[in-house]
Amino acid sequence: MTSLSNLKPAKGSTHSRKRIGRGEGSGRGGTSTRGHKGQKSRSGYARKVGFEGGQMPLQRRVPKFGFKPLNRIEYKAINLDTLQELATTRKIDKITPEVLCDAGLVARKHRVKILGRGTLTAKLNVEAHAFSKSAEAAITSAGGTTVKI
Repeated sequence: MTSLSNLKPAKGSTHSRKRIGRGEGSGRGGTSTRGHKGQKSRSGYARKVGFEGGQMPLQRRVPKFGFKPLNRIEYKAINLDTLQELATTRKIDKITPEVLCDAGLVARKHRVKILGRGTLTAKLNVEAHAFSKSAEAAITSAGGTTVKI
């Protein structure tokens, strides 16, 4: 009978650690599986990250490319179908980043952009950091308003 007092891992699922350098009687004394002499046999040896034995390493063989703008603003995308679902399930007519955060769709620190996928039938007042043209048109045509924060 198994209880919390006698729990053990499944048979064969764990292995004992190889204890190296504990005398000749252990079978792994002497050179302790490191071979004879050379840099790798000494203590303190650590190979450089990415070192390939003198061959030109991969990160130097492959050329650099692309561009990362320093002042890029990233948005969390929320589509119209998501807003429609929120409006029907929670019976709300005003959507703000705080409402989206409470619903678990974005974090407090995220900027929100509303995108135009799906259809919107509810009349909503939407506050967000950015809107796509199609989303803005769909919200206003449904009788709602858009406010950029």
